[in-house]
Amino acid sequence: MALSLQEKILDPNQGVYLIGTTPPKLGTDSEKLHTIATKLLDRLHEIEYDGVIIYDIQDESSRTQVPRPFPFKQTVDPCEYSKLVRDLSKLDVITYKSVAQRDREEFNQWLHKTKQDFDLNNLVLVGSPSSQGDIKLGLPEAYQTLQAHPESFFLGGVTIAERHSNKRNEHERLIDKTAKGCEYFISQAVYDAQASIDLLTSYARTCRQQGLEPKRIILTFTPCGGEKTLEFMKWLGISVPEATKWRMLDAENTLNESIKICRENLDLILRSCAHLNIPLGLNIESLTNRKEEIDASINLYRLLKATMELQLAEKQIA
Repeated sequence: MALSLQEKILDPNQGVYLIGTTPPKLGTDSEKLHTIATKLLDRLHEIEYDGVIIYDIQDESSRTQVPRPFPFKQTVDPCEYSKLVRDLSKLDVITYKSVAQRDREEFNQWLHKTKQDFDLNNLVLVGSPSSQGDIKLGLPEAYQTLQAHPESFFLGGVTIAERHSNKRNEHERLIDKTAKGCEYFISQAVYDAQASIDLLTSYARTCRQQGLEPKRIILTFTPCGGEKTLEFMKWLGISVPEATKWRMLDAENTLNESIKICRENLDLILRSCAHLNIPLGLNIESLTNRKEEIDASINLYRLLKATMELQLAEKQIA
């Protein structure tokens, strides 16, 4: 019998391979929604993957004064789209939820509806993008509310290696979020391999010192098709080293070069962190709806999955 996504995430001997996507824009009717989801799954038909991540897109303008390179568009309810994708694909989904917009009681009601109406179990809670603005519920309070809720969920968290580069405490956040119920973590898109290596090393050492088993870290990668996408990546807070930026933009084909860079970055992370015994996973997303970048994300998935599977096989032989 095939393992569920939860079972794979919890078993360090299993690989975990995911595809990340955003729901269609708000106002999309149910027929069109079905067409979009079917088209997505048709694109994924020739690859083997364990599930789909459905993001909850926020207006992050409070985080930075820099104008957003692409206009913010509200999307349909991630839970609605998650249920549709799961029903069509027959695979597990992970649903992101931004918690800042609702107070504790509203969040409680949302949890009840998520379980009862959509039958969704796998959640990743996301806090406010900044301390500015109207925050009705902080992430720590959301975790408390979830723990006290009568329904059970399989909870994951977000990890951002760039925060570790600046504050040197992201590994402590991971351990704190684990104590609050997180069973796995999904990274922000990786373009700075060293930042991820530093975070994973700090996390592994602290887990060892405290007698804890490290949770699975699912590394996210995304292709970059040009200057506009690169601007958007930087706006989102993704760290792109200067040399990497010019290597992509000066290349004859920026998209292909970005795939090579992602492959090199994953290989470097795997080789540098093999001794740490942290179970890793893979998530591939496209940050834009440009067809070339979506197609490139499928090619990137194939390449990086093969890279990660090889390392997993070598580890099991050793």
